[in-house]
Amino acid sequence: MPTTDMQPEPLTQPRLVAVVDIGSTSVRMQIAEIQPDRTVRRIESFSQAVSLGDDTFIKRVIDHETIEDCVHVLSSYRDKLTEYGIDHRKDVRVVATSGLSEASNKLTFRDRIFVATGFDIEPFDEAELHRVTYLGVLPFLFEHPKKFSGQTLVLEVGGGTSEVLLLDKQDVQFARTFPMGALRLRKMIEAYDAPLIASRSLMEARISRTVAQLAEGSDPPRPNALIAMGGDVRFAAREISQQPGDGSLIQLNLKDVRAFTETILSMTPATIAARYHMSLPDALSLGPALLTQTMYASELGIKDIYVVDTNMRDGLIQEIARGNDWSAAVRDQMVKSGLRLGRKFCFDEDHARHVARLATSLFDQLVPLHRLSARQRSTLELAALLHDVGRFISVRSRHKHSMYLIQNSELFGISRRELGTVALVARYYRGANPSSRHAAYTRLDRDQRLLVSKLASILRLAKSLDVARRQRIDQIQARVLGNKLLIEVADVENLTVEQLELKQNGKLFESIFGKRLELAQKSDTVAI
Repeated sequence: MPTTDMQPEPLTQPRLVAVVDIGSTSVRMQIAEIQPDRTVRRIESFSQAVSLGDDTFIKRVIDHETIEDCVHVLSSYRDKLTEYGIDHRKDVRVVATSGLSEASNKLTFRDRIFVATGFDIEPFDEAELHRVTYLGVLPFLFEHPKKFSGQTLVLEVGGGTSEVLLLDKQDVQFARTFPMGALRLRKMIEAYDAPLIASRSLMEARISRTVAQLAEGSDPPRPNALIAMGGDVRFAAREISQQPGDGSLIQLNLKDVRAFTETILSMTPATIAARYHMSLPDALSLGPALLTQTMYASELGIKDIYVVDTNMRDGLIQEIARGNDWSAAVRDQMVKSGLRLGRKFCFDEDHARHVARLATSLFDQLVPLHRLSARQRSTLELAALLHDVGRFISVRSRHKHSMYLIQNSELFGISRRELGTVALVARYYRGANPSSRHAAYTRLDRDQRLLVSKLASILRLAKSLDVARRQRIDQIQARVLGNKLLIEVADVENLTVEQLELKQNGKLFESIFGKRLELAQKSDTVAI
């Protein structure tokens, strides 16, 4: 089910924006300029070492001193934004990864940062990381189709986690984040206080376990290329290839990367920092990060490693450039992920696809009425595809079972919060209207409650138009005429069943939008 690319309106003038990434070992900021045609130009990047991961991965709590270090760095970044004339409240996104999310005092940290700097740190989960990583590597896949003609593994080793995407050409087959980053590995071996040889063995055993998890299931991966991301491997690529790393691919042979990795692992972090003029936190993570990259390549039989100069901040800026809507490529991957999930639960795929087509058609025709975004269109499309998966558990209360299955599954690129919205919209495709008696619904704020109600009401209309599961109503035209919504269909005889179904299931739409529903053939109009 391909999707069309809903381009945002052109800008009247260039717009300066920034992304701040609070990581386990450093706080980074990237400033970029969005051109009137929505293309992006990098302006300046900043990085300051912090010890967030040192605290979180060992003590599970961020020390006061570390919090104040972050305040100092972020205050200097805010001053830099002021110099550029960037409004940090509307033109800046601030995100944090595992170094913060795993800390028991993360709320205290977020509050302190907000009070001191005005930066509101966004929750940023694994699914969102996968989405922006995919956005970052997608241009390289299109520019070099021969190099990435089969399966490709994308690997980024951060301070706290390792992110893995398995691609088949441009399609995402697998996305997962393992709690095994370079700093976490280093802290693990320090905790064991083991000699050098034993420490190496401990790291290799931990890395091998995560590689083995990729091969679980009936269809093990067979990638022929590895796209390596992250500052550690970019540094190694520059040292090995003697290329500056200007944004293009740097192709490396596994043998050369392994030799450089052995050199790094033979040195102490202090020696690495002195020789290569890097901070001690960067020196601490370099060896474990490179070992992880080389072991993934070796154990999966990959000989060619391609290092790309892109990162999470690039992907986030691309989303800002689109008005925080998703690109057609990302939406296509989300839909394919939804279809895989539906097949897992043996759904009626023809019916699900048809209801999704009808729902999105209604959405597109009723934009002036509901005033929702393209991003929320994707929420409706996924809910429509998965609305009936609850039949896998039981026909009785299947809408509630659908909500449960969706909430406890994963969809590519969809955050846990947005996944909850998809689940609730699917839950209300039938049965009672949203109510204050429903705990999951009442926990939402007003804007989210309205979103769920609007999307669920449209889904109910679409479901009613395929009540017989025969896909006989294909093209529809929806028009608002005063206080009614007229839905017209062509080349369909006898709409009695659909009219009766709409009469029952259209009440939510009527209560939300105040429009009486009519369903008719194009030749005559029948009130329902």
